[in-house]
Amino acid sequence: MADLEIRDLHVATEGHEILRGVDLEVSRGEIHALMGPNGSGKSTLASTLLGHPAYEITRGSISFKGEDITEAEPHERARAGLFLAFQYPVAIPGVSVANFLRMAINAKREEPIGVKEFRTQLTHAVDLLDVDRSFTSRHLNDGFSGGEKKRAEILQMAMLLPDVAILDETDSGLDIDALRTVAEGVQRLHDEQGLGVLIITHYQRILHYVKPDFVHILLDGRIVLEGGVELVERLEREGYDQIRQEFASGEASAVAAGDGGG
Repeated sequence: MADLEIRDLHVATEGHEILRGVDLEVSRGEIHALMGPNGSGKSTLASTLLGHPAYEITRGSISFKGEDITEAEPHERARAGLFLAFQYPVAIPGVSVANFLRMAINAKREEPIGVKEFRTQLTHAVDLLDVDRSFTSRHLNDGFSGGEKKRAEILQMAMLLPDVAILDETDSGLDIDALRTVAEGVQRLHDEQGLGVLIITHYQRILHYVKPDFVHILLDGRIVLEGGVELVERLEREGYDQIRQEFASGEASAVAAGDGGG
């Protein structure tokens, strides 16, 4: 049984159906890439997985570690070990990165984390991700560059130790150096902690640094093609249009076959 199981997921917002039957499994220790053009439903899936109230699940289910979380609140999902790195993280002036991390850890624990234990964990995470220690004293995302915001989220992952992390277009707006830093951080957390990762992205470039075990192509609210890293290479050569045409042809053939058999 996979840690995260998505079954026949249909999602609508403002009366408009966006996801039209998504099936996907992600487990600890696996790196998955979900790729698709703008408007295909990628960010809708990410928001739905973390319980955003604007998205209505009209059919299907989401299970995590054997428990149905389809109706669970966002904090319940996070406490269970599911993590979402946002495309546009918000700033929290007046709250340092370190204090935010302490509060986030305590939200998952019965007893508050001790000062010594927290410092030990923070030092390890900072060293693992090659982050300047002074970074943790700055106010969370306040005046941060795009790369610094994403680095702060990777640091949160290192401290919170989720089982599965969903990275929603975490490569958006990053220059090549920031992208490499963030990607290497994700890879290190996978290698050291056995983190399961679902990278949701429009572009192939982050997958030059984080190598996925599985690649899924999302078009018009459905996963239409699955495979390994060879799919990333194919997208670089052909783009999404060729896959869209093949998917449309396959659907047409299926309808024709159904009519013929009726």
